[in-house]
Amino acid sequence: MTSQPCLEDLLRRLTPQVLSKLVRRFGDYDACEDAVQEALLAAAKHWPADGVPDSPRSWLLQTAANRFTDLVRSEQARRRREELVAREPAGADVPGYDDTLVLLFMCCHPALTPASAIALTLRAVGGLTTAEIASAYLVPEATMAQRISRAKQRVKATGLRFRMPAPDADGWTPWLRSVLHVLYLIFNEGYAATAGRALHRIELSGEAIRLTRALHRILPANGEVTGLLALMLLTDARRPARTGPDGELVPLAEQDRTRWDRRLIAEGAALIASTLGSGPPGEYRLQAAIAAVHDQAPRADATDWRQILGLYGMLEQLTGNPVVTLNRAVAAAMIDGPAAGLALLDGLDGDGGPLTGHHRLHAVRGHLFEMAGDVESALVHYRAAAACTTSIPERRHLTAKAARLHRHSPSR
Repeated sequence: MTSQPCLEDLLRRLTPQVLSKLVRRFGDYDACEDAVQEALLAAAKHWPADGVPDSPRSWLLQTAANRFTDLVRSEQARRRREELVAREPAGADVPGYDDTLVLLFMCCHPALTPASAIALTLRAVGGLTTAEIASAYLVPEATMAQRISRAKQRVKATGLRFRMPAPDADGWTPWLRSVLHVLYLIFNEGYAATAGRALHRIELSGEAIRLTRALHRILPANGEVTGLLALMLLTDARRPARTGPDGELVPLAEQDRTRWDRRLIAEGAALIASTLGSGPPGEYRLQAAIAAVHDQAPRADATDWRQILGLYGMLEQLTGNPVVTLNRAVAAAMIDGPAAGLALLDGLDGDGGPLTGHHRLHAVRGHLFEMAGDVESALVHYRAAAACTTSIPERRHLTAKAARLHRHSPSR
């Protein structure tokens, strides 16, 4: 008999597959999701006692289809569904495309805000519950439920059919940009969870990589799709070394590089190399190039910081992102000294600066003041960073760093 954790994993894996097929068949996202949720409840009730069916996906799909029929019994709703079914064969696959990828494009419709698209994607594609998503983003479950509900209604209002948009369709470029942005954010949340006790959420980063691979298969010549996949692989390659024996956070400069996944590094580097000569690089190609420079350095002190500084300069000009400025300051400090890095941080906080009160700005300032030998200033910023972060592993790391620095402070 299947154990409860295994059953939960199976249901989570099958949920987006069943939902995507049901949406393609009937067209009403909201009602289809309700039907799938009822099918999942039925499976959770019957399978532990009766055993998992030979074809669990078919069982869920049939049960969900039956529940959907029950939900749309009115004549008006039935006529609308019959009309939709008549336009497209029931259950027909979308040629050449991963069903979950098609569902991802629906969830990332340009009409949605990034916050709504992420929430809807995590629910429909990632298989997370509303409570899990709310916990990840530190909002009440009711608030997240409303956000997801509004997003579903917005998708429904667009009249979007279950199909991949054509690359030459109106609005394709912003749509693809939205998809890439959501995949990037989901990967980042999986690789470095912003809140809670876990440093990683492997199920999120793994799903982001899987979907980006699927997208790359259908758009192999797109430099930004290739760049995003390379960035994910080059970053995820370091994950085994990001934690110590007791689960503590290990910063990049202190990681045991023999634990990095060289297979992923080689694949990521080859992907970046394949984009050379394909036009001006975008933000994901530039970030991947930076990751490749880090990954290909045999030791932390062998890192080509001058090349990284140049790449961050290009990325900053392209995006205007203050977090890029933060990272460029670290690279500048490694070449020209901590004073050069600290000077670049001016303007990021105070008087409504974009990173006012952000824990990463405090952490970088603490690091640069420590490099400069200003222990007291470093302590102030490390402690402020620890107080601001919502990640428990990061808070422990910053607190421990401040404690070690305090023990060796000349003023003690």
